[in-house]
Amino acid sequence: MMKILLLLGFVAVALAEVTRFDGEKVFRLKPVIDEHVLLIKELANSMEVDFWSPESADLVTIDIDVDLHVPAAHTDMVYTILQQSGMETGVLIEDLQAQMEEQLDNRTPDPRTHSYTKYNSWDKIQAWISSISSSNPDLISRQVIGNTYEGRPMNVLKIGKKSSSTKPSIFLDCGIHAREWISTAFCQWFVKEALSTYGSDSEMTGLLNQMDVYVLPVFNIDGYDFTHNSNRMWRKTRSRMSGSSCIGADPNRNWNAGWCTTGASSNPCSDTFCGSSPESEIEVKNVADFIRRNKSSIKAYLTIHSYSQLLLFPYSYTFQLAEHHSELMTVAEGASKALRSLYGTEYTSGPGAATIYPAAGGSDDWAYDLGVKYSYTFELRDTGRYGFLLPESQIKPTCEETMLAVKYITSHVQKNLY
Repeated sequence: MMKILLLLGFVAVALAEVTRFDGEKVFRLKPVIDEHVLLIKELANSMEVDFWSPESADLVTIDIDVDLHVPAAHTDMVYTILQQSGMETGVLIEDLQAQMEEQLDNRTPDPRTHSYTKYNSWDKIQAWISSISSSNPDLISRQVIGNTYEGRPMNVLKIGKKSSSTKPSIFLDCGIHAREWISTAFCQWFVKEALSTYGSDSEMTGLLNQMDVYVLPVFNIDGYDFTHNSNRMWRKTRSRMSGSSCIGADPNRNWNAGWCTTGASSNPCSDTFCGSSPESEIEVKNVADFIRRNKSSIKAYLTIHSYSQLLLFPYSYTFQLAEHHSELMTVAEGASKALRSLYGTEYTSGPGAATIYPAAGGSDDWAYDLGVKYSYTFELRDTGRYGFLLPESQIKPTCEETMLAVKYITSHVQKNLY
């Protein structure tokens, strides 16, 4: 029996082979004429490239910077083609593998411990969820809202002063896209700040006395775990669809908000695959069901992504302005100003479609259409120098400044509850 177990262990290790990115580059392209756009799309069709920004070839247009991750085997050829085209081209990341290794600082003596200034694995986050909720029973409780495709429990933390009646609430989620590690770091930071400053910070105390904050620390748990153990650049869920060998859907194209009409793909192999139907991804359905169940109490929906330094609000699936556009814009600009006050980090605010590009099936549009007026998407640091590989040394300043913006929004929500 022991021999069989050992053999199975070796098989598991072999299956969990880690993808390496030695010599792979991230280019920044600046298309200014139609021929440039066409060339980028032709490159995407002829070889396997990974769009960092925008998220697919379909979204490439004139005057939008394109951050493109190119496999090592193609970098020389791609660079030559780009040079010949006359398109302005730069290299953001010279060697992706080296950058990944530099992203993590190895100063923590015990790799098993959870840290708010490190990118924690899912196992560490799961243990943290358990310990932080059991050690702060007066302010925090947790509930499992369902399991992921691979069977991992999705824990939502409810933070707020206990009350006999239902309080108005805010829903905050992180890590909908697996490779956006700074996003998941922020949700953990938010929980820490809420608990540690309650009673001393009047703004946080007032918020938690009057409202509850639901926090989903990692939305796309299966994908996040996969980025830590197999492929750092994975973005989607890990679901399997009959008839396709490609895995996963984009959980932020899977909501029933203009589903699969623009900026999303019906190709299961695409990074922006919209899924087989709205809420086909169990993780999306679990969260949507939870928000629907608590619709009467949820007054704001905040979803944290990276990267680009943007504060977006509906709509992304249409250029039509939201009914509350002017108020949402005023709040976003105030929140961006609050964020900038700490380290000078510049954010751009606006509706998704007009500010970056049209994209259907997003969670903030869905929440807004459901009736959650204050619905915002954060795209955290940076603007491309590190992209998804923001160094751990930037976790603290990024979270500190983002807290100021989140508190600005929650303060406005509080003042406009009734």
